[in-house]
Amino acid sequence: MLEVRASSDADEFGRAVYGIAQYFGGPLTEEQQSRFSKVLPFERMHAAFEGGQIVGGAGAFPFELSVPGGTLPCGGVTVVGVYPTHRRRGVLRAMMDTQLRDLHERGEPIAALWASEETIYGRFGYGIASWTGEIKLARVWNSFARPFERQGTVRLVTPEEGATIFPPVWNTLMAERPGVFQRTKEWWELRRLRMPDEEKANPRRFVALELDGSTQAYAIYRQFPEFDEGVSTARLEVLEAFGATPQATAEIWRFLLDIDWYATLDASLLPIDHPLFVLLANPRRLRFRMGDGLWVRLVDLGAALSGRAYNGEGSIVFEVRDAVCPWNEGRWKLDGGGASRTDAVADIALDVDALGSAYLGAVSFAQLRDGRRIEELQDGAVQQADALFGWRPLPWCPEIF
Repeated sequence: MLEVRASSDADEFGRAVYGIAQYFGGPLTEEQQSRFSKVLPFERMHAAFEGGQIVGGAGAFPFELSVPGGTLPCGGVTVVGVYPTHRRRGVLRAMMDTQLRDLHERGEPIAALWASEETIYGRFGYGIASWTGEIKLARVWNSFARPFERQGTVRLVTPEEGATIFPPVWNTLMAERPGVFQRTKEWWELRRLRMPDEEKANPRRFVALELDGSTQAYAIYRQFPEFDEGVSTARLEVLEAFGATPQATAEIWRFLLDIDWYATLDASLLPIDHPLFVLLANPRRLRFRMGDGLWVRLVDLGAALSGRAYNGEGSIVFEVRDAVCPWNEGRWKLDGGGASRTDAVADIALDVDALGSAYLGAVSFAQLRDGRRIEELQDGAVQQADALFGWRPLPWCPEIF
């Protein structure tokens, strides 16, 4: 008989994480396990047991995630995997069901994840809620479209200093865009600023832009030197680069683009409305490849809809189908920025995953209607929903978790 419960100690935690870790390498070392449990507590890592043996695991980081106009507690779903000996036996569904109920009981109205495959999580109520992409820019095409007068000073910093001066810039991004999660002190130290052993040959570089007496931008990047017939074919990988203002963003990217010796600059997880697309004189040379980004699940539909801001006044009634979280099933009226149960005539009928797609403002109801994901029951309902839910700038989660 299958049982799903939170891991109770380090051994159960490690074996639960191995549900996915085995597909990418060996089990976690004692050091890796200790480090990981500092950002993912044991009780947030569910394990699936059969016959006393762990056969799968699913975790959820305790996040605070930015949503339009504010932030909400969020389960950051991660390290979900089933042992190959127990695939196609309902283990994943049992873990997802238990995890969602746990998040609901904890008062976390939304959950979010990065999907390893697009077809896995829709059946559990997750919808694509943001778009992201990667670039590969040859150095010869790195010119800006307009003359750019440099301001401020860029300097190399240590990870220890970065732990102090980088978070305020990240927090500015979080205040501006939906989809950004709050990084704790442990997250910064263990996930972004630590120098992993496997990166020793090409270590992370940390730089800060000082402008008007404060740190207004930072970047983390790596360099991969290589030559072919005496010519540099080196690659510069930008792990993240953010500015607190448009000027600071342009400054930090101008610094990165001007670094010597690289032939190609790579960056991933960029939003489709990133400033680089209009900063550069030749944006098509970015070779931008787009894909799905963050997936969102409304765990407590009323609290989630009431927890974000909307554009202007107006109301809309949704008929929501949710087979996994039955407490969300039924008719909900969004009015005055709050959502509540109603007996009013529905304007739009949809599954909860479609509502998750529209939640952060990246996917429109018109797109969902045209893609046959929702039903417009009243004339003009989709236009009204888009007027309420649309948001700029677009959501952006710059880190896979």
